[in-house]
Amino acid sequence: MLRAANRRALVCYATAGHPDRSRSLALLRGLVDAGADIIEVGVPFSDPVADGPVIQSSSQQALEQGMTLDGALELVAEARLGVPVVLFSYLNPILAAGPDVLVRAKAAGVHGVLVTDLPVGADGVREAWFGKGPLDFVRLVAPTTPRDRMAEIALHGRGFVYLISRLGVTGMRTDIAATLPETIADLRSVCRLPICVGFGISNAAQARTIGALADGIVVGSAIVQAAERSIDEAVALTQSLRSALDSLDPIVT
Repeated sequence: MLRAANRRALVCYATAGHPDRSRSLALLRGLVDAGADIIEVGVPFSDPVADGPVIQSSSQQALEQGMTLDGALELVAEARLGVPVVLFSYLNPILAAGPDVLVRAKAAGVHGVLVTDLPVGADGVREAWFGKGPLDFVRLVAPTTPRDRMAEIALHGRGFVYLISRLGVTGMRTDIAATLPETIADLRSVCRLPICVGFGISNAAQARTIGALADGIVVGSAIVQAAERSIDEAVALTQSLRSALDSLDPIVT
């Protein structure tokens, strides 16, 4: 739908329950009002190995205040955001929540799920469970992924493909990987799903550069860090990212 409208997707991540529950709710609604097309709601986890210090800290703060996966679903239900919501989680919290968790998530207003530590081929039974469930199963592609494996990942995903822009953990960066344009081109050659690029995008200039290559961008740490200081600051950042994407030429398909 966004591609048909020549609109690049702005995917915004927020940790459920951070900085606290009330401000988390205000942040989710504020991100949508500022122009986010998709919201990733992060489920706090005690061992977020793929995340950098900003999101690790936000996760720990949320856990200390009692936030859980079910609490995140309650937050989504209360927010009534009006845009697609992707539950962003490690595998353990989802498994611990019970076999009906995906159905409960759908009922709460979640549209997709992204599991950071379940690569294609790692666990066929669990992957099939996600793939047959009521939520779009968003898959990750690393920058070092060979093209044939990119095709396999895209085949097993729904919604969009999250392309990691660089190796390492999440977090803000001042530069853009030199190989990113080639990686996006390789993925696009074998993938019909929209490609959204994340890891390291923290300002409007980076959003404009990467948005010119991809179907959308994912911004997490910069929003989380801004929200720690002020929800208004996080919303203002999101507005600047939206404006940067909207300044680009139409997507050529």
